[in-house]
Amino acid sequence: MTSTKRSALLVAPLFALLFGTVAGQAQLSQKRSLSLEGAKKIAAAAEAEAAKNKWTMVITVLDDGGNIVYLERMDDTQIGSVSVAIDKARSAVNFKRPTKAFEDQLAGGRTAILKLPGALPVEGGIPLMIDGKVIGAIGVSGGTSAQDGQVAAVGVEVFNKMAK
Repeated sequence: MTSTKRSALLVAPLFALLFGTVAGQAQLSQKRSLSLEGAKKIAAAAEAEAAKNKWTMVITVLDDGGNIVYLERMDDTQIGSVSVAIDKARSAVNFKRPTKAFEDQLAGGRTAILKLPGALPVEGGIPLMIDGKVIGAIGVSGGTSAQDGQVAAVGVEVFNKMAK
């Protein structure tokens, strides 16, 4: 075997490895994610809003897959609000919109919304978005729909400041 053929045999795998890696990297996307520290800051702001108004609530922050990153139940909040807060946040993640949008549609007579699996038509779930991509959601339950939405919105404000 000539030295030229040996060189070609050595260079070919390196070439494939180099360009295969570059092609592989082109197939992967950059994804922003929510940290536990960030979720705690979002929840702390929401909790402060609830406490300021003397409301007891459950506040949960989920990642983009609908998994719990952080959940807290304020003292004396009804137990049923735990699953409702999670469901509100999951609805916001799954449909990329606040649960209030479903509540408004239902109030406007659009009852077909009730047939969407996982769509919860009760205010208090809001997606956490960066550049049009959902990276998580906050869900709040324990008060009226409007109170839950108000508390969740404060958490979203903190998230938006962190995302800049």
